[in-house]
Amino acid sequence: MNFFFFVAEEVREILASVGLRSLDEAIGRVDLLSAREAIDHWKARGVDLSHILTHIELPQGTPRRRVEPPPAVLEDALDWQLLERAGPALGLPGYSSDGHRPVKLELPIRNRNRCVGGILSSHIARHYGADGLPPDSVVVDFEGSAGQSFAGWLAPGVTFTLWGDAQDYAGKGLSGGVFAARPRRGTSEHFKAEENVVVGNTVLYGATSGRAFFRGLAGERFAVRNSGACAVVEGVGDHGCEYMTGGRVVVLGPTGRNFAAGMSGGVAYVLDEDGSFPARCNMGMVGFEAPDAADAAELRALVEEHLRRTDSAVAARVLADWEGLIARQAFVKVMPHDYKRVLRERAEQQVAVPA
Repeated sequence: MNFFFFVAEEVREILASVGLRSLDEAIGRVDLLSAREAIDHWKARGVDLSHILTHIELPQGTPRRRVEPPPAVLEDALDWQLLERAGPALGLPGYSSDGHRPVKLELPIRNRNRCVGGILSSHIARHYGADGLPPDSVVVDFEGSAGQSFAGWLAPGVTFTLWGDAQDYAGKGLSGGVFAARPRRGTSEHFKAEENVVVGNTVLYGATSGRAFFRGLAGERFAVRNSGACAVVEGVGDHGCEYMTGGRVVVLGPTGRNFAAGMSGGVAYVLDEDGSFPARCNMGMVGFEAPDAADAAELRALVEEHLRRTDSAVAARVLADWEGLIARQAFVKVMPHDYKRVLRERAEQQVAVPA
């Protein structure tokens, strides 16, 4: 406390020495600043401060500092509408409820609607904890182009289906919810979703649990730092599964370069029918395996759910030729070395414990 009292006292002395009464009066007073003519450090040589030290003439009374708070950014969030209409499922004070009745909604969405699901999920977490609500308590179908962080931190019990496309960071921090992205209704039968981007970069960043399904391609850094969510996608850009520590990722199509860089946990299954995937995978921390029977069952369950939620033509083709793909070892299991070691040690410990 004494230190800060003395700092404040010294500030007052400096202000008084230049004829100012407060820090507010010092804002914009570039006439009180001067640059050293000879700068000693080599990094600063040649730095031109003339534009910074130029006094800007403003009309009389124009403020040079903040005089009002920035505009509110959450007042018109789409989540407030979600909260109001999902009241029967939430059972929260202030919302109409008749005993946690499941709710199904349909809403348009635009790219100005960011982090849709975040506020809704915060209310669920605040009142019901990490377990959230029963599955499909709040089911919402959106149509349009979603803004950044669509389905961010989505809580258990919430299911989103996006008929359209989404920008970057979709599913950021996914926390038990389920969401899917698929082409808009009425899309021509000639439109090939698997050849078009449906979601942007850095999808599922830091996701901890839940499931996500994308009928189409994703951008770069898909599932970066994913630590527990399961996802199915039909192709990804560079750096897929980067720094992933948990969860399951199924890629039913091409990948970009540097796949699995820094991946220390979780498992990725990549459909590699032409054998080109190994050249695009970063092998620094992972190895390849052929899926065993348990892997195949897990993998098929995810692909079947992908088909159910998105009507994916790719998923339908894969399931139609399932036995052949498994026999040809068309799926590559990407397994981190450390994760494999931990699983082996845990299995050994369980065997060593007497019944």
